[in-house]
Amino acid sequence: MFSKILIANRGEIACRVIRTARRLGIKTVAVYSDADKNALHVEMADEAVHIGAAPSAQSYLLIDRIVDACKKTGAQAVHPGYGFLSEKREFQEALAAAGVAFIGPDAHAIQAMGDKIESKKLAKAAGVSTVPGYLGVIADDNEAVTIARDIGYPVMIKASAGGGGKGMRVAWNDEEAREGFRSAQNEARSSFADDRVFVEKYIQQPRHIEIQVLADGQGTALYLGERECSIQRRHQKVIEEAPSPFLDAATRKAMGEQAVALARAVDYKSAGTVEFIVDAERNFYFLEMNTRLQVEHPVTELITGLDLVELMIRVAAGEKLTLKQDDIKLHGWAIESRVYAEDPFRNFLPSTGRLTHYRPPSEDPHVRVDTGVYEGGEISMFYDPMIAKLCSWGSTRDAAIARMREALDQYYIRGVSHNIPFLASLMANQRFVEGRLTTNFIAEEYPDGFHASDLPPEDPAILIAVAAVIHRCLNDRDIQITGKLPANKVRVRDDWVVVLDGTQHPVHVHPVDGSPQRIGYTVDFEGKHRVVWSDWNLGEPLFRGTVNGEHVCVQVDRVGVGYRLSHSGSQALVKVLTPNAARLDALMPVKAPPDMSKFLLSPMPGLLVSVAVSEGQEVKAGEVLAVVEAMKMENILRAAQDGTVSKVHATPGSSLAVDQKILEFA
Repeated sequence: MFSKILIANRGEIACRVIRTARRLGIKTVAVYSDADKNALHVEMADEAVHIGAAPSAQSYLLIDRIVDACKKTGAQAVHPGYGFLSEKREFQEALAAAGVAFIGPDAHAIQAMGDKIESKKLAKAAGVSTVPGYLGVIADDNEAVTIARDIGYPVMIKASAGGGGKGMRVAWNDEEAREGFRSAQNEARSSFADDRVFVEKYIQQPRHIEIQVLADGQGTALYLGERECSIQRRHQKVIEEAPSPFLDAATRKAMGEQAVALARAVDYKSAGTVEFIVDAERNFYFLEMNTRLQVEHPVTELITGLDLVELMIRVAAGEKLTLKQDDIKLHGWAIESRVYAEDPFRNFLPSTGRLTHYRPPSEDPHVRVDTGVYEGGEISMFYDPMIAKLCSWGSTRDAAIARMREALDQYYIRGVSHNIPFLASLMANQRFVEGRLTTNFIAEEYPDGFHASDLPPEDPAILIAVAAVIHRCLNDRDIQITGKLPANKVRVRDDWVVVLDGTQHPVHVHPVDGSPQRIGYTVDFEGKHRVVWSDWNLGEPLFRGTVNGEHVCVQVDRVGVGYRLSHSGSQALVKVLTPNAARLDALMPVKAPPDMSKFLLSPMPGLLVSVAVSEGQEVKAGEVLAVVEAMKMENILRAAQDGTVSKVHATPGSSLAVDQKILEFA
């Protein structure tokens, strides 16, 4: 076994590997860029080595810097995590040349599976079911059209070296095939320096289901069940679960055996994932093989009881697997939600900044949080905006969904925007609950983007009751202040008016006897009687308790004279007033928000790369106005309607805040 390993990665996956290494008694070395000097993975590791500037191309992607860090620290092996250098054949070869073990497959398997065209040829030769298509080099768009006609529309045009949705186009006719070929080729050339594309049959209403494999290179190769990864947005996974609600035992066995056959065909060693596309009749077709640990590996760990990182380390150290296929049993159900720093109400634009408050749910046998951030830390513009992977486990799928909904309610994040409201909406979506999933799920369920109306309908009685109790608790504390005159006795009133999003609800709040550790109140309104119990401490951001016996967790923020309450992904502004104050409040004029329709505002914090128009220029709807760069991605801002530019408020090179003015129209 190794005594010291280096993790060639950052963020939550680096922290994840460190936790297993600690349990095994292995020392760890972190590498970090300028932007990650104070990162959690650096703090957790036994040693840390600085490897370069903030951009990954100047740090985490530099093979020589990481090899040098191994030599300096005496690290005997490297775990690459996922992303960055995890599937770079050159990295594995450079480590081997330096006498450092790579905790992953060898260069041959990485290269064979890294090319989508060659991997499909290998899969077909190994007896793995593949999508009908043409895997040769396509000369031009005319040949692409001919091939598409032979296969039969619709077809998928893909870049051979592609990934993450880049270099992919669906074509339903000759014109779209011609245009899709050119676009996919151009995108592949710019993103991967490899413009080869191929054409295959587009499977309609598909599911994305992957098989986890594990092999030791000494004769043992296993499959560890499947993961359902169909909930995707722009080809990026959002929710993963294990097992799949769609597969039966026979299909699972057939997919697993084919995945193992492919692993054996390339003499695979370590953990890997074989991805399949599955149609409505449970016909499955090979998609690709990822020769690394997957982001979503925790759901497999939760239902098998295995630690995949530990097994990867042991295999890399030369140990033989002691498991047999019959030893692999699936217990219960697990779901993973990817928590990102992004604004779902602004078309999921990434959000950067400091985590002013960060409290993940408590971990237990039913909840797991893999994170690489902490309160006071920063979400950088240089890397993926993932905050954490939130996982839940239950004996059934319904139980796992219920646990996930509770955990999302308890996830308290402030300082940056986050996608928890969207995740909460997905968990409450009836189609998701029923397991009727395809890779088109999000596009079909949220065709116009995500809006507040997409959040699960919430019983306002819960928020009214909780707001009344919170306010009553604060008033009960206020009358206990010391130094009062003996005759000046104050009694807290029982009658209040809860103003929830502008609607008034008269309530009667009265304490009930309970233990010293719990608070209990009856809240009467609208002819109904509700009993609220909680162990909430004043000032805590999470109100946990029960309303008429039902467990609730409500996030509480003080806003002026009122509160902002968050529950099931939705937010509500609440004031609790005396009846007289409520009468006066109803007479207060409502200040209308300023009309900003005449301005082009920056939708995100970022760098203004260019302004394509000038003052006095007439523009047409759809015309490019400016380009803003954020998270190393260029975002093109277009005119929503015809108009004339009256003023330019920002110049190229400027750093922009969210909603900062860029242009003004007459």
